[in-house]
Amino acid sequence: MQLQINGKTCEVAADADTPLLWVIRDDLGLTGTKYGCGLAQCGACTVLVDGVAVRSCVTPVAGMAGKHITTIEAIEEDAVGKRVVAAWIKHQVPQCGYCQSGQVLAATALLKRNAHPNDAQIAAAMVNLCRCGTYNAISAAVHDVAGPAGGAA
Repeated sequence: MQLQINGKTCEVAADADTPLLWVIRDDLGLTGTKYGCGLAQCGACTVLVDGVAVRSCVTPVAGMAGKHITTIEAIEEDAVGKRVVAAWIKHQVPQCGYCQSGQVLAATALLKRNAHPNDAQIAAAMVNLCRCGTYNAISAAVHDVAGPAGGAA
């Protein structure tokens, strides 16, 4: 089956029910997308599918043909993604860093659909877990990218 990942067409041979995460990591060697819980709860495996944040650990690869998949490895090729990464660095968001690829992709998806989210919209969209508790820094970084039109709910 052919997949569009990070702007490239990739030929993969995987069972239809194989989670997209394992195709990305094991078959294509793109290890920035992490395995966290395997239950779509933590968000470490978040990728963008046609611009929407998707938990790849529970997404069967069979439904991905013809869709555009973006992983952390290519997020800076997107103008919004590049700004998110810059804000992450500016606000020193990562501590251990394990969840950060999923966090960056979730933030990018939010900011692409809503360029100026308020606090409530950020809280509703940024539901990935961070065991280090960097939620305040994550919110500050998202607000930084959103600019002054975002703000309190």
